[in-house]
Parts: sequence; C-alpha cells; structure tokens
Amino acid sequence: MTAFAAAVAMGYRYVETDVHATADGTLVAFHDHTLDRVTDMTGEVGRLPYADVRRARVGTDSIPLLEDILGTWPDLRVHIDAKHLAAAAPLVAAVDRTGAHDRVCIGSFSDRTVHALRRLSHGRICTWMGRLEILSLRLASFGAPTPGSVAGCAQVPVRRGRLLLLDRRLVDTAHQRGIGLHVWTINDRDEMERLLDLGVDAILSDRPTVLKQVLTGRGLWIDG
Repeated sequence: MTAFAAAVAMGYRYVETDVHATADGTLVAFHDHTLDRVTDMTGEVGRLPYADVRRARVGTDSIPLLEDILGTWPDLRVHIDAKHLAAAAPLVAAVDRTGAHDRVCIGSFSDRTVHALRRLSHGRICTWMGRLEILSLRLASFGAPTPGSVAGCAQVPVRRGRLLLLDRRLVDTAHQRGIGLHVWTINDRDEMERLLDLGVDAILSDRPTVLKQVLTGRGLWIDG
C-alpha cells in the first residue's frame, strides 16, 4: 500500500494497478505473475492460496487486496489491468462489493479477458480496448472503415516493436469516437511533453514526481 499512499500524498487522484487472482480466487494488486522478483517468497501467484501470498513481503509491505485500495481511498480513480482470465470474475465482484463502478476502468491485454469482463459486468463498469480493438482503431486512423467500440478508453504504448502506434492520427481518431487515449509507460520528461502536445488524455509513468512537474508546468495539475 506504500506506493499508493505515496501517490495519493503527492496529490494524484488517478492510479493504475495490475491484479491477479490467487488459486482460491482472492484478488491481489500485484504486477508480476510470480512472487520471485520483488518479494521475499517464490511461486506463481495464480497457483498459490491467498494464505501463502499474504505472507510475502515487498520490503516491509504485504501485497494488498484490490478491495483494500478501493476502500482506503474512496475517491481515488483506478485503472485496473486483469493479468489473467482467472482474475475477471473476482475483479467484477470486487468492484460490485465496493460500489466503485463510477471510478474504475478495467481491462486486459488479452481480448478473451476483455470479453469476459464485459460479459460479467453487463455494461456497469467502464472497460478499455483489447488488442484487436486497438488494431481496429489504428486502421481507422488511416481511413479504413472499422466498427466502433463500447470501450471508454484505449491504453497503448508509443510503439509496438519497430512499429509506431501512437501519433496524432490515432489520438484524433480516438477522440472522434469518444475514446480516451492513455499511453504507457513514459518515464522521460521530453517524451511526456511531446505526448501531451499530441493530445493524449493520460500518461502512465513510473516517475510520478517528474510527471507531476510536467503537468504543473503546463497548468494541468489540479490540487485537492
């Protein structure tokens, strides 16, 4: 919870987190598929019961439940990436239990998981675009006739390998379709400035201090 508390203390009202379901269906806010890299334990999160996962420590912190984050900061808006299909049902259930429908946007880089989230949430929760929808949006930016989407936003990298994905055409096309354009993961100050000039709606970064400085310098930072 330390990272979330630090972001809130800095004045951030929007954060992003990844979620995994443990073997017994408990939803935890954690990025990696395994505990090995950043905790004092090993093992795949999805194959361990929560009783084991809760003992893992990142420094001195335990791995938080998504519901702990939503409950601790009831005004915080959270962008949530379901890392596995198994997380879809627990994620929708967690949003339902906390009543956080109007302050989360959920999704995945797996089209199958995105479809599951939409099927389970019955339109009650904002979702972001899956891979095929992003491809469709990119084709539309070049003038191809493509179907619309029920997604509220698209989360994209600047490039996919050597292919430039994010440019002004993509931003403009997304906005014409009522889609917010969020870009990840941007840690360079000059690149943040360039992307804001293009008109992106959100930047995901591992350097919140730098991002806040950039937004403040542009008069885009709102305290409180």
